[in-house]
Amino acid sequence: MRAKHSVRRHRSLLGGVVAAATVAGALIPSGLAQAAPSENTRTDARSGTRNDTRNDTRTGARDVMLVGNNWEGTADVIEASGDFAKIGRMNLIPDKAERLREIYTNPIKLAFFLGIRLTVGEGHDQYTDDLYTTPDGSAVVVSRPSFADVVAIDTATGKLKWRFPVSGYRSDHMAVSPDGSRVAVSASTSNTVHVLDINTGEQTGSFKTGDKPHENVFTQDGKIWNMAIGEVNNALDAPWLDGLKGDRKITVVDADTFEVVKTIDMRERLDAFGQNDRSDAIRPVAFTPDESKLYFQVSFFNGFFEYDVAGDKVTRMKTLPKNPDTSDDRTTYVNDSRHHGMSMNPSGTKLCIAGTMDEYATIVDRGTLKEGPLVPAAKPYWATVSGDGKACVISESAADQVTAIDFATGRKIKSVPVGDHPQRVRVARLPADWTSPSAS
Repeated sequence: MRAKHSVRRHRSLLGGVVAAATVAGALIPSGLAQAAPSENTRTDARSGTRNDTRNDTRTGARDVMLVGNNWEGTADVIEASGDFAKIGRMNLIPDKAERLREIYTNPIKLAFFLGIRLTVGEGHDQYTDDLYTTPDGSAVVVSRPSFADVVAIDTATGKLKWRFPVSGYRSDHMAVSPDGSRVAVSASTSNTVHVLDINTGEQTGSFKTGDKPHENVFTQDGKIWNMAIGEVNNALDAPWLDGLKGDRKITVVDADTFEVVKTIDMRERLDAFGQNDRSDAIRPVAFTPDESKLYFQVSFFNGFFEYDVAGDKVTRMKTLPKNPDTSDDRTTYVNDSRHHGMSMNPSGTKLCIAGTMDEYATIVDRGTLKEGPLVPAAKPYWATVSGDGKACVISESAADQVTAIDFATGRKIKSVPVGDHPQRVRVARLPADWTSPSAS
């Protein structure tokens, strides 16, 4: 089964940047110069309950799922469990005209904007990457790679509440602190993670990382883990060229002081485990509930590894089935991702794996590492846990739908159509009576 969107690997970001800078002046759409400015002042959101609170009639809020449609710049809102019915939709780029005016009148910004389109965007602009709600559900906070920013969109009006331009030229994965008060965002091209007040957008701190920071995780012991994946948009994909992919490492910092606590070079740990031919570019991860074990995917590999945090070593490896229709040519993998998407059920007994290029998802028993049924899926690119913890929800980026899979049986529950190229899916909080803003 092949996806509706062909997999295109435009490999040289530098080439795209140079070409874009050369023609920048000629590409400015005439209408953008007159685009009206949008509301972009920083305002405080109302205080409220934590993101991890369940439906509560006293607060008038409920759990939902946000599905970020990367190429469309929208978020579909669906039920967080049960039948996963669609509730509404939000426009996450209400300021698109103003952002494009800024980009097309700045040759450097335009070069990177077009470079993102030609490489990681597979020929599309990346308007939505990661997204969460504020604790009270008054705003959706979203990272927008092509606009190199993080913004808060008012869930009642659909208007911009605040905007934070990241350092460099692309924003990426985010994470929310356990108390819901802060959001960490990776700035891909500046090797920086910014930590923001989720209600105001003001920066509370930042720290430097390896090349191309990607996944972020707040842990319960007061740390932030960042995984730097290095360069995933060049053709240096052969194992013997792996060292040319950049400085890939895990940076662990104190979540209050942002001082580096530990740096983990997984290259050394993988070599010690006898896997010196594996990439050390760590993709999605999942901690056990007690945070003693970390499970992680790496570039080009149809499987994952187990890492013992206290012992500081790789302890197990799981190789998952290959789809016979999937090429072994690494240059055909989307942004070096053979498998990209991992989540764990609340009890820590099951893992859900998105087999991106192999076009399936599966539930894996954490004790035995035995996989369940292979659920067909069109380029699944993320996996998360439903609001009630009973299902894994994957984004099928090539089919424009999300699919729920039962953790207990490993069987598909249902699929729900969403917007263009869904990627990140997050459980969030919205007012119980929420409806789509008229601006959407």
